[in-house]
Amino acid sequence: MSSRDHSRSTSVCFLLVLAAAITLAACGGGNNTTTTPVTPVANSATAEVNSGPGGNSTNMLFVSVNVCMPGSTTNCQTIDHVQVDTGSYGLRVLSSALGSLDPSTGNSSGLPTIQDSSNNVLQECVQFADSTYAWGPVAVADVSISGEKASSVPFQVISANPLYSVPSSCLQLGNGGSLGSQSALMANGIIGVGVFPDDCGASCTASSSSVPNEYYLCPSGKCSVATVQETNQVANPVVYFPSDNNGVVVTLPDISADGVASASGSITFGIGTQSDNALGSAKVFTVDGYGEFASSYGGVSYPGYLDTGSNGLFFLDGTTAGIADCGQTDVNFTGWYCPGSPVQYTVTNTGANGTTGQAQFSIANTITLFTNGSGGFFAFNDLGGAGGTDASNDIIDLGLPFFYGKSVFVGIMGQTAPSNATNTYGYFAY
Repeated sequence: MSSRDHSRSTSVCFLLVLAAAITLAACGGGNNTTTTPVTPVANSATAEVNSGPGGNSTNMLFVSVNVCMPGSTTNCQTIDHVQVDTGSYGLRVLSSALGSLDPSTGNSSGLPTIQDSSNNVLQECVQFADSTYAWGPVAVADVSISGEKASSVPFQVISANPLYSVPSSCLQLGNGGSLGSQSALMANGIIGVGVFPDDCGASCTASSSSVPNEYYLCPSGKCSVATVQETNQVANPVVYFPSDNNGVVVTLPDISADGVASASGSITFGIGTQSDNALGSAKVFTVDGYGEFASSYGGVSYPGYLDTGSNGLFFLDGTTAGIADCGQTDVNFTGWYCPGSPVQYTVTNTGANGTTGQAQFSIANTITLFTNGSGGFFAFNDLGGAGGTDASNDIIDLGLPFFYGKSVFVGIMGQTAPSNATNTYGYFAY
């Protein structure tokens, strides 16, 4: 679970740590947000929930991404099982999935990296709410999905054997271990296509009075927190598309409440830009500067968001929700819910624009779900767990189970929006 990376990481909006006085020179790709009319391209790709590359992924939505040396159409690597994440921002790829394009250990034939004026390579630390972390350099690549191509996109390489030791400040929330392997990440990468155009924004620039432990430079091998202009930050690749660059639509089929082995849907790029991505009658819920709307249950309002990168419905704490925690059994299921029978819930979501609408979902017994299909099911629409420890820190994270049986729109901040959607910080619609 997470927040300005809701799916896995703690929001940089809350990590206010003073940075070292190091600034980054402009030497990366530019951010292309033009909406000049162009010939329509194939803007939809198959997205599938399955057991993942290691056979151990539950409720993870995957797409294939093509990564190329900037300007090349032949020096490329197609990366399958990249997790689609509407709760984070930017592409992150395991170094092991890049082959000869991997620049993480100083490979001269690898992709170009973002560097300062002294040729120090920009590194990034992403600290996740489950106490894991991703560490590695920021590289630049042309990124293609279906018929859409983004040129010179800054993205993170998650290093298995990093050139620089992970700094202690990166481990403040990351003492649960590195996500530098496929077995740890349960994917070959993450493509964050949420409401923000980059993964840190003004919080990481020189204009910020407090800079989080997110980006680093490592002169003489000693890594210190650095400020980074937004054009060099890891970016939501969608905003780099020449067109269809104002958001995405995630569409998944309805599935059995008992779970299924896999589910095939789509991710469509653009909102209101082609005939296949019109908002239609979907209700638009604009978000605040944290990428959240208000979600209320039992007369109390909580932070809420829609997040394909969360594999469950992370709903309040067990006491507030009135639902039993699984606890420790043969396997530690603490934090997951195990009601005696499925429990139905209705919450009311309210956007910053005042739009209100209900969201209905069910939470079933986690252990029962995992044993259904003799353990061969990996897609569930009623898998849920705790979204906090008590009412003071509860959230309502409508993760991937909420997306089954519907189309969900994610509008990106700062991009052109359809006439029936405002776009100060972006929006969700369903």
